[in-house]
Amino acid sequence: MTAPVGVSGAVFLLPVQLSVFGVPNPAVTPTNLLFNLVAGPGALWRHNRTGVLHGPLTRRLVTGTVPGVVLGATMRVFALPGPGVFRLLIAALLLPLGLWLCARTLRPAPARGTGAATAADGPPSSSVTVLALAVGIVGGIYGIGGGSLLGPILVGRGLPVALVAPAALASTFVTSVVGAITFALLSTVSGGEAAPDWLLGLACGVGGLLGGYLGARLQPRLPETALRLLLGALATAIGALYVMQAAR
Repeated sequence: MTAPVGVSGAVFLLPVQLSVFGVPNPAVTPTNLLFNLVAGPGALWRHNRTGVLHGPLTRRLVTGTVPGVVLGATMRVFALPGPGVFRLLIAALLLPLGLWLCARTLRPAPARGTGAATAADGPPSSSVTVLALAVGIVGGIYGIGGGSLLGPILVGRGLPVALVAPAALASTFVTSVVGAITFALLSTVSGGEAAPDWLLGLACGVGGLLGGYLGARLQPRLPETALRLLLGALATAIGALYVMQAAR
């Protein structure tokens, strides 16, 4: 469901890991990053055929998210171990962003690009890198690669989903690798509480690997408007879910 719009799916799995599988904090964050690490190559291998993975948008996102996830992971382990504040943070961002993206898609507006747009299109490189840095910090804290945040924002700015999705997934994968390594190192000085649940992360990742490949394969067959609405609906649903969980 999520790979066609540049989202790994980790943002959906995190509340399941907390509420259903009972993964403790802060171990749930690196467990989610481990899912991204295993699941990512399926969609990326498929997207690599388009050549977009090697474009400037991917480099801008990775440049910002990598240092951000290291900072976010450190904050998660030593300063912000509880999950409640992060649910509200993600909800406050994704809920209005998803509604805005759906409204913008349904309302006729001048398009800044199409599915054939080049990787050089989009906002200035400096603003994209700063945005990616902020998203990387949130991703390191919450255990998401950042695609669920970067996708709606960049598509809302007018970039085509066909350009954003591969770049966001590539950034998510690289960020998750760096984040998982950072948490593994931090677990050596935090009594092991920051170590991931390896079995659960790998098991979820295998499913994500297959699903990501299939989702990326379906993307060229889906119309741009449908993909934008799907991304907006996913963002809205995730935001609403976290609002309900935080209110419990």
